Amino acid sequence: MLSKEKVTLGIAPIAWTNDDLPELGAENTFEQCISEMALAGFTGSEVGNKYPKDPEVLKKALDLRGVQICNQWFSAFFTTKPMEETIEAFIRQRDFLHAVGCKMIGVAEQGHSIQGLMDVPVFEQKPSFTEEEWEKLAKGMNRLAELAEEKGMSVSYHHHMGTGVQTPAEIDKFMAMTHDNVYLLFDSGHLVFSEGTQVAAENVLKKYAKRVAHVHLKDVRPEVLEKVKSEKMSFLQAVYAGAFTVPGDGMIDFGPLFDILEKVDYEGWMVVEAEQDPAKANPLEYAIKARKYIAEKTGL
Repeated sequence: MLSKEKVTLGIAPIAWTNDDLPELGAENTFEQCISEMALAGFTGSEVGNKYPKDPEVLKKALDLRGVQICNQWFSAFFTTKPMEETIEAFIRQRDFLHAVGCKMIGVAEQGHSIQGLMDVPVFEQKPSFTEEEWEKLAKGMNRLAELAEEKGMSVSYHHHMGTGVQTPAEIDKFMAMTHDNVYLLFDSGHLVFSEGTQVAAENVLKKYAKRVAHVHLKDVRPEVLEKVKSEKMSFLQAVYAGAFTVPGDGMIDFGPLFDILEKVDYEGWMVVEAEQDPAKANPLEYAIKARKYIAEKTGL
């Protein structure tokens, strides 16, 4: 079984209010979000767009509910902008996260990304990096890892649909080009969505389990995935259509993934992340559903 001393469970606020589609959950407040996270049995949260920008205000609200910040998405633009711009933005976010006691920063390269474009088909128009862009990305990520370590923190790379690091082959290339202190943020949903099979996710996790420092537990509804492919939908349209859900509600059997993490004595956060329309999928109800499923599978 996974160790209760080493593995901690969090949940992302994206189920309450969507960062990419702020109209989804616009009515839900920050206080409701973190209160329901705690009520469902989670002790960690990633940072959402409604969270206070003042570290003291944020930390006080979280401390009252026994919740802590475990990660925040960071958008890098190493492939399309001067490196200095990304580094300056990273240092600001690093210092904010350090002030609230967070140890992890999840980074995703957004140069050429189509994940936020409503009418661009996510499979047909996925970007690919040139060799020069790969070099810029690897150099930049290695530098971010150094900057994180200055504060006793780490960076993990978030492979993501609609970006230049999405497929197993692209993850292989990225991991080979970066230093060992650039960790992988393993996201079950994005890999299964990208490749259409659970085996693809298991193979990536087996290969890099010892370099995984943060885990997103996201499930996929297979019937919606097929619709996304057949109708050439964008990533955002896929979210609207309900492509993603919480563990135990889709096509992924998380048992084998948990087993792989157990074998390497994984230490870190496992975070439920399922962007849905909260008007259709009540966030508290689905958070409780995910928490029960994880408890049944892991004992955590």
